[in-house]
Amino acid sequence: MTPPLWAWGLSGDAHPLPGGHRNTVLRVGNHVVKSTRRTEAALRWLEEAQDAAQACGLYAPRLVPSTDGTLCVAGWTCEPYLPGTPTDPAQISRHMTAFHQHAAHLAPRPGCAGALDLITADKGGDVDLSHMPRDLVRRLRAAWRALPDAHTTVHGDLTPDNILTTAEGRIVLLDWDEARRDSPAFDRATWDGSDPVATRAAQAWEIACCWQIEPDHARALAHQFSN
Repeated sequence: MTPPLWAWGLSGDAHPLPGGHRNTVLRVGNHVVKSTRRTEAALRWLEEAQDAAQACGLYAPRLVPSTDGTLCVAGWTCEPYLPGTPTDPAQISRHMTAFHQHAAHLAPRPGCAGALDLITADKGGDVDLSHMPRDLVRRLRAAWRALPDAHTTVHGDLTPDNILTTAEGRIVLLDWDEARRDSPAFDRATWDGSDPVATRAAQAWEIACCWQIEPDHARALAHQFSN
């Protein structure tokens, strides 16, 4: 799949970047183009969430509109390339706690269900529980049901590769693809390994999201989850 570089006035060679599992991530000069499954509405929703993150001391590179004003062209987005070093999620726990409080009022992301929604619904966003073994679905839902009943906006993928510290000391949050309205425990699980409830809920979410997109990975995780 070739990105439509012309849509952003870009040219030159596209070089793969690490970290893309479900999407293709390419660097073109000072920009990054990514494949996406998100709708235009889901991408536009990110602006307010990223405003909230910036108000809490975190920076998120904004999507660059194409020449016709849309954020998505033929399944691709574009954003600035920002160099930096990977950062331990524990270093941003204070900022993320503030973000969860600051962004609690945001509306649900269009087309993106959270785990708390899927306790009762079979389908939403990237997840379709109807294709999974019912015993496994019951275990996944039990993990999500154990979470406190609190909703806010979460980043959803706080791996060290998605948290960079720039040479100027600015903390940057990359890859907002999994952002949604859900339990803050899904972000907290990445920096607080002492919370077994959050850790198990996050494992359950990874299985559910990957079941159709990355089936081998999901089934390996499900085997560990069940034992």
